[in-house]
Amino acid sequence: MKASRLSLLMFLVPFLLQADPVEPRFRAVNVDTNIAIGYGIAAADIDGDGKRDIILADKNQIVWYKNPTWKKYVIAEKLTELDHVCIAVEDLNGDGKAEIAVGAGWNPGDTLHSGAAFFLFPPDDRTKPWAPVPLPHEPTVHRMHWIRSSAGTHDLVVVPLHGRGNKNGEGEGVRIEALRMPAEKSVNWRVEQIDSSLHMTHNFQPVRWEGQPWHELLVAAREGMFHFIKGANGWRREQLVGNEGSETNFAGAGEIREGRLGEKRRFIATVEPMHGFQAVVYTPPAAGSPRHLWERHLLDDQLVDGHAVGCGDLLGTGSDQVVVGWRAMNRPGVKVGIKLFTPLDEAGGKWRTTLVDDNTMACEDLCLADIDGDGRLDIVAAGRGTHNVVVYFNETPKPAAAK
Repeated sequence: MKASRLSLLMFLVPFLLQADPVEPRFRAVNVDTNIAIGYGIAAADIDGDGKRDIILADKNQIVWYKNPTWKKYVIAEKLTELDHVCIAVEDLNGDGKAEIAVGAGWNPGDTLHSGAAFFLFPPDDRTKPWAPVPLPHEPTVHRMHWIRSSAGTHDLVVVPLHGRGNKNGEGEGVRIEALRMPAEKSVNWRVEQIDSSLHMTHNFQPVRWEGQPWHELLVAAREGMFHFIKGANGWRREQLVGNEGSETNFAGAGEIREGRLGEKRRFIATVEPMHGFQAVVYTPPAAGSPRHLWERHLLDDQLVDGHAVGCGDLLGTGSDQVVVGWRAMNRPGVKVGIKLFTPLDEAGGKWRTTLVDDNTMACEDLCLADIDGDGRLDIVAAGRGTHNVVVYFNETPKPAAAK
């Protein structure tokens, strides 16, 4: 009897010692309280001082805020008569200073003549205005990211919201394109079409799916969520989530970000439907499952106009958390904010919810970056209805092993 009790105790001890991850703690600091919309936000070192600055695509301006004073510098103004809508920021040549591309001409109702894209040439003094170089583009340019291609070059992938001439998401597919940066950035950016089959492609993310040095793509669209893979004969797509077979209740997705549960198991975080009310995580189908579509885990169904998602290990647990922001656009009196979801198992079935911002951030966009250099990811967000840029400094106690 004693032996069996001892065996039971030894079996239970590892489970008794397991505790939920520490509760997150953030300190909000206003960087700007007078922006117009805050369409796109990024964090990167602009001036080469080793600190991550904040870059914002606002309605009529592209600006950067110097870390840590948050002094505001105008990079470009009114690149088109219509709004700026997105930015792509990356150090492309390894000199410690980021390069910037911009999407503008935003009018989702004009699927024939809207849209614009620019590469911004930096001056020697990066606090001065940068010179815009127009790039090839499709109508309704909406999102862009720099990627590393399999050829070792830098491409700018640009994803419109609609296909040419579309009405209400019906008609020609969205032309997802990669623009190859030439040696001289002011001339002849070559265009490669990646895909033209999807509709209402709201967001996407470059990923290194199997650790390769080049990027592949995750794309969220009305039809589902897709993995785009570059092969010897061009790009092919693999559906991970969506309307296929008997699964007919999928209403599209707006955001898409990849995360990890432990070292090996990945997940995809999204908001459903586009501008929707549900925060959702998908995990790969179980081994041996006849289904090839990923498995759905609902995190929250109380969002109002969800519009931003980030994934990263803010708590030092070895697994990524999910950060979701919502904006409640044109919904006066409805609360806005940011939530953080923490996985409590490596299967992706159990999550804890933490309210990061309670009604002071109508989140249009967010990103995760170590802003203060303390080794922990912080949250940077831009608010549309609240007209603010905020850094939520991560002051969560570090795990003992990480101190």
